[in-house]
Amino acid sequence: MEIKIRKRASATTGKTSLSLEYYLGYTKDENGKIKHKRKFETLEYFLYTHPKTAVEKDHNKTNLQMAEAVKAKRLLAFQNKQYGFTVDFKIRTNLVEYIRGLIEQRKESPGNWGNWDSALKHLIAYAGEDTTFETVDKEFVAGFKKYLEKDARTKSNTRLSASSQSSYFLKLKATLNQAVEDGIIPHSPATHVKPAKIEDVRREYLTFEELQRLAKVDCKFPVLKQAFLFSCLTGLRWSDIQKLTWDEVQELDGMTRIVFRQKKTKGFEYLDISDQAVKYLGERGKPDERVFIALKYSAWHNMALQRWCMDAGINKTITFHCGRHTFAVLQLSLGTEIYTVSKLLGHKELKTTQVYARILDEKKREAVNKIPEL
Repeated sequence: MEIKIRKRASATTGKTSLSLEYYLGYTKDENGKIKHKRKFETLEYFLYTHPKTAVEKDHNKTNLQMAEAVKAKRLLAFQNKQYGFTVDFKIRTNLVEYIRGLIEQRKESPGNWGNWDSALKHLIAYAGEDTTFETVDKEFVAGFKKYLEKDARTKSNTRLSASSQSSYFLKLKATLNQAVEDGIIPHSPATHVKPAKIEDVRREYLTFEELQRLAKVDCKFPVLKQAFLFSCLTGLRWSDIQKLTWDEVQELDGMTRIVFRQKKTKGFEYLDISDQAVKYLGERGKPDERVFIALKYSAWHNMALQRWCMDAGINKTITFHCGRHTFAVLQLSLGTEIYTVSKLLGHKELKTTQVYARILDEKKREAVNKIPEL
């Protein structure tokens, strides 16, 4: 690459503007015609086209020196990038703002936007808003991993699961890898720091008999009962149920279909639901109205859900997400093939659904061991 200082005089102002011309080589078209590649950077300095006084001549001399300094700086930055050295002005890039830019790029495309947003919130809690790349080393990365394991908390003030720890840590790792590609840092300090080990966690669910008992017992918040049983019968997540509007509930060929975009994956879904599930939707409202209007996320609602289960004689730790687990296990136990269950749950990968098949295998082993001694 070549860089030259270009001058452009203006007849009206009597001044000459300065810019840098970057020559980036050339290409040839199919006919052999050469096309030169150039780009320009306008500088803030100018010259007097026809200097008359000593002050104007001194001004021109100083501004030309400043332009030459910028040219030299740009050449050095290019050489550093070319040979893998860190460029000072780049390494001072704000880490938080850089990640916000990455999140913004994911907002309109499929992917776990919310997961990135949560990872950033934990990173800010760990390091603050003013962290730059020059302070991010191996110790910083290892410290973030330890913070996620020991200190980070969910909205319900519980520790992060191993899968959440791993997911948030990998977001930082992906950020640093992208920063290497963008020439901000020469290499990633996270290369030799491994994420938290993900162990198989127990997925709590309700049996059909427990679900029947739960349906017969009152809950402190009727809309919570209505929404949770709807989740057990459809497999929909809290986030999708909470934002569900009536224009997403459509009638087609005698069936009710939910047409929506998953909040977690941003994937567009078409989900046919049973007549039994339809009953828990209640009376149809206006198209832009939420179906479960008073449904809220709070510690009080979480406690009410657990109390409702206890009143039904269910001694399990049940969260709203257990409704999704319940749906999956019930479908598999009733003979629905795993591929179909995967599609009903909106999973992108079949392996995500296979964890429920393992639960079913455990139930089968329990069943064969119930036969008494002969």
